[in-house]
Amino acid sequence: MGPAGGAARAGRFFGVYLLYCLNPRHRGRVYVGFTVNPARREQQHNAGRKKGGAWRTSGRGPWEMVLIVHGFPSAVAALRFEWAWQHPKASRRLAHVGPRLRGEAAFTFHLRVLAHMLRVPPWARLPLTLRWLRTDFRQDLYPPQPPHVPLAFGPPPPRALARKCGAVPLASTESESQPQHTAEALCTVCACALQDEEGPLCCPHPGCSLRAHVICLAEEFLQEEPGQLLPLEGQCPGCKNSVLWGDLVWLSQMGTEEEEDLELEEEHWTDMLET
Repeated sequence: MGPAGGAARAGRFFGVYLLYCLNPRHRGRVYVGFTVNPARREQQHNAGRKKGGAWRTSGRGPWEMVLIVHGFPSAVAALRFEWAWQHPKASRRLAHVGPRLRGEAAFTFHLRVLAHMLRVPPWARLPLTLRWLRTDFRQDLYPPQPPHVPLAFGPPPPRALARKCGAVPLASTESESQPQHTAEALCTVCACALQDEEGPLCCPHPGCSLRAHVICLAEEFLQEEPGQLLPLEGQCPGCKNSVLWGDLVWLSQMGTEEEEDLELEEEHWTDMLET
């Protein structure tokens, strides 16, 4: 397991959540949605349609966000996951998942679908985190999530401003005004220059000086999985520690994009192409 463990990985947040209705008249209903801000999105659902909530949840609250899957590389990837979780019968990736059983609670059924989603491509190789926001709702998934998908609890910690690999530390105030004279950065794997690499991969382990081209390090990791295109984890050529591919990619993307302050509701995306 990489150093990130169960903590939320830095970078832009794209999550797909599961709401549970606590209203006695509608208790047991669930809703799957996409968000870039879990706390705000939950408030919108409980405030109603006119305040940004979805029409399927409006007037039926209170709703509780009990579970969220996050770590998607883009909004599109998260939205495709959301669509498939909402429509397992229509997704060719989930053709093997049986329909909702007679007497099976909606919550239980959605967890069963989720368990299979985390085990099939393309989602099986994404650096996702399964986070229970309400621990009293927690249930073990069957089949269990893959080993590289950490289990976390509680709200995601506040997202801090992240600095890119090789940036000047915030504490070095005296050197900020001085020009930096450094040698040309080289890839640890191929020893070629990194000047054309927008986001070189850097090891998240403290003290490790790894800087590598994405393709070089991917090929290094995939020596153990020659039939795959995307690595899951591997041994860092620098410090020799085990590291998750998702942690490397996430670190390389720190600070490269500003967060878009928007919410995309699932009803606006019903015409998306099937995953």
